[in-house]
Amino acid sequence: MKTLYIIRHAKSSWSFDLPDHDRPLGRRGRRDVLIVAKHLSENELTPDLMISSTASRALNTALYIADDWGYPEEQIRLDESLFHATSEHLLEVLSNIREADSVAIVGHNPGFTDLVNHFAEDYVDNLPTCGIYALELNIDNWKDLKSADATKKFLLIPKRLHR
Repeated sequence: MKTLYIIRHAKSSWSFDLPDHDRPLGRRGRRDVLIVAKHLSENELTPDLMISSTASRALNTALYIADDWGYPEEQIRLDESLFHATSEHLLEVLSNIREADSVAIVGHNPGFTDLVNHFAEDYVDNLPTCGIYALELNIDNWKDLKSADATKKFLLIPKRLHR
């Protein structure tokens, strides 16, 4: 049995004249990621592996979540190929994992919503910014991921956590 946390980066800022890859988190993104990270640390075990896109907004989302989860930031695996990756590429990246039972992957739409829908029992129109879709996968090895039977563990949406 494997666990997969599909985490879309938090809301980015458009306040700076920067290339898309370099856009930082915006005010709402920083607020949302703190709330989501706290919820995860209180309700979920720390994953064995975190993988993040190198884009600023994705990496910063991963760092905030890693802090609350107690996951060492230097162990976050950076993967430039996750920047706007297709679901097919994401499946390939995940299928090559060898050493982990639970994985958190942080990146971008539309690939992340497509990845969710590869497994989802119910169609997800859009994985929102800082949204997390967690799956239990009935596999023993990540190489079997593409044809895995999956069960939704939860769908976490930041605006549902705001009090």
